[in-house]
Amino acid sequence: MTPALATLAVLRARGPLETLWLGTADSVEERLTAEHGIPFRAIQAGKLRRYLSLANLIDAGRIPLGVLQSAAALRRFRPDVVFSTGGFVGVPPVVAAAPLRLPTLIHEQTAQFGLANRLSLPFATTVALTYEASRAFLPRTRRRVVVTGNPVRADLRRGDAAEGARLFGLDPVRPTIYVTGGARGAHAINATVGALLPGLLDRCQVVHSCGPREANGDFDALTARAAAWPADLRARYAVREFIGAELPHLYALAALVVGRAGAGTVAELATLGKPAILIPLPGTGGDEQTKNARMLADAGAAIVIPERDLTPATLAATLDRLLGAPDELARMGTAARTQAPPDAAEHLADELVRLVRRPRKP
Repeated sequence: MTPALATLAVLRARGPLETLWLGTADSVEERLTAEHGIPFRAIQAGKLRRYLSLANLIDAGRIPLGVLQSAAALRRFRPDVVFSTGGFVGVPPVVAAAPLRLPTLIHEQTAQFGLANRLSLPFATTVALTYEASRAFLPRTRRRVVVTGNPVRADLRRGDAAEGARLFGLDPVRPTIYVTGGARGAHAINATVGALLPGLLDRCQVVHSCGPREANGDFDALTARAAAWPADLRARYAVREFIGAELPHLYALAALVVGRAGAGTVAELATLGKPAILIPLPGTGGDEQTKNARMLADAGAAIVIPERDLTPATLAATLDRLLGAPDELARMGTAARTQAPPDAAEHLADELVRLVRRPRKP
């Protein structure tokens, strides 16, 4: 959702804007659009899996229904342009827009060109990619293709390291590692980092976002372990179920990030110039997280450890080497920034305005 919200914020700053968000009922996007005052209409959306599943048959029936619902919503709302940021919920509106002769921009957030956007491609007007190298994954097309980058929250650029240290009760000078498994956490990462504690704290501080209790039991286990440590070590470890408004300041404080390689995380690392150790989530469609991680690794901005190779010894060796090489961390951070086109939200907004002004075919 972040790319869409960031782009809408740019468009709103330029002048009056009417928006309608199409998404699935009882979803995160329904909640967040309400928080941002964006009108929302629920549609059906199916997910096509790359393996045999009865759910594929069920979801296949949802897609035509979603197209009909989207067409009805678009006829009533009469937009000038349709914007999809990928995902299967974006397919019905893009398909519905074509017979209505509405120009459509589809944005691919990941390094590869995902299945949902492959389905949308024949009906799209413009394709926006996050990375230049992603052209290699794009099917042959006559559609306009542009590289815009992937917008991140504007406030992430305004983080303050000293404030980050204050918020987490940490030393502003000692190196800080930010460990994250994404919104739901990652038990494999949590367990591996947990095995290195408290010894790792002899040379750094750790802010550990381990995921909510309902996703895994790691928060309670890690909290209980930390309670038994000496006070000086406890002061160097902050474990949280999730990171909220503190995130900009935490990024500013962090010398190194350890985490998954989702599209949002990789975009944030590149935009903020943060070196990283990435452990891609295995088993995703098309192994998209590995491709995301490799984009940064190939630029010299990250080290990739496949989850099958993740052990306490492997992670400890990588951390020891990087923490002992501040010059290498600095080079990795500089390399990360080369993978983030500046002003991605502005570029996407420009493309949307271009489509609105584009002469329509009769």
